[in-house]
Amino acid sequence: MKDNISHNEIIYFKRRLASRIREAVEKFPVVVVTGARQVGKSTMLQNEFDDFAYLTMDDYDLMERGRLDPQTLWKGKDRVVIDEAQKLPSLFNAIKLAVDSSHKRKRFILSGSSNLLLLKKVTESLAGRALYFDLLPMTYGEAEGSTAPENFFRLWAPRHIEPEQTLQDRSPLKFLMRGFMPPVLGMKDHGDVLLWLEGYVKTYLERDLRELSQVESLIDFRKVMQTLALRTGNILNQADIAKDSGISHPTTHRYIKLLEISNIIQRVPGFFGNRGKRVVKSPKVHFIDPALSIFLSGYFDEESLLQSRELGGFFETMVYLHVRSLCEMMKPRATVHYWRTTTGKEVDFVIEHGKKLLAVEAKMTDNPTVNDIKSLLFFMDEHPETVRGVLVHSGTAIKWLHSKIFAIPWWWLDL
Repeated sequence: MKDNISHNEIIYFKRRLASRIREAVEKFPVVVVTGARQVGKSTMLQNEFDDFAYLTMDDYDLMERGRLDPQTLWKGKDRVVIDEAQKLPSLFNAIKLAVDSSHKRKRFILSGSSNLLLLKKVTESLAGRALYFDLLPMTYGEAEGSTAPENFFRLWAPRHIEPEQTLQDRSPLKFLMRGFMPPVLGMKDHGDVLLWLEGYVKTYLERDLRELSQVESLIDFRKVMQTLALRTGNILNQADIAKDSGISHPTTHRYIKLLEISNIIQRVPGFFGNRGKRVVKSPKVHFIDPALSIFLSGYFDEESLLQSRELGGFFETMVYLHVRSLCEMMKPRATVHYWRTTTGKEVDFVIEHGKKLLAVEAKMTDNPTVNDIKSLLFFMDEHPETVRGVLVHSGTAIKWLHSKIFAIPWWWLDL
């Protein structure tokens, strides 16, 4: 049964990251939670941290008070959540002074839709005082009420043998089309999802980014978004995006950076270790939600999506969302890379946790075969510290394709 909390007649799905944040806030004076608009930051903080005073800089009066005299916002309070904190950068120096002078009593949770790690003034003010977390859209497991991703944790045990079995069918198509943003999870009509996505692009992306930085032309900005959406799951080549969108290189670079600061896209760095092999070092790019990239690419129904040449990239982006969320749950958090040689061998995700590696390939196929794991085998031969290879597919079977590689349905990874 799903562990849900009713709040103001809205169903709240518990977020796994809340437990990590709760642990961190007892050890660090400041915890920073970033994530795109509408991923559920405010809802999580209000439901999970009701012992904290909740303040939001979306409240004009509070923001004005914070601008004039920020200390009054937390006067008499030792535990404070400040939502949309990036709207008032002067807060961060005041928080630093409050933390340093409170004899370790005060605790702050700062939340923002901008990636505060990319904002230099923030990182300088809170250096050594803050721990950062990234809240992504809801995952399959969270929506199903799974409090811990036990399957993913077991993958790191070298001697663990998962029995072969056939599981229930969870076709990825409806999940790709709907995505994982919390507001759409309960929508039954796909038309409602499309309307929500349209509003999200206009309201949160175009309006918010225009406020964050100068956007001369919303038409040009949308062209860059659409061109980038078609390339989700691919190596980021800004020159090609500028050429295909017809926008100048400097403007394209700035718009891509804006999307990254707003947590709409994330770069995945190349994994190159020290093996001396010639590998690609340019990053890959992924949208945080597959439905957003699909909508921006102009695919509004399952039939057109099935016929699209970008389907594999969209599926890989959905797997990335889950892999990236799972990495946030590890202690310390794991990092995600991809690996590609100059000769074309590629592994979609290399998850690094200390001296251990997990190699993950995403394949939109219902019937994975040995031919699908050739790059995984090559990578594991080059990197013997790899605990296991995993082929994530769109079918129903868990089956072993090699003594160190097994294939799993995409949704099983998150339970």
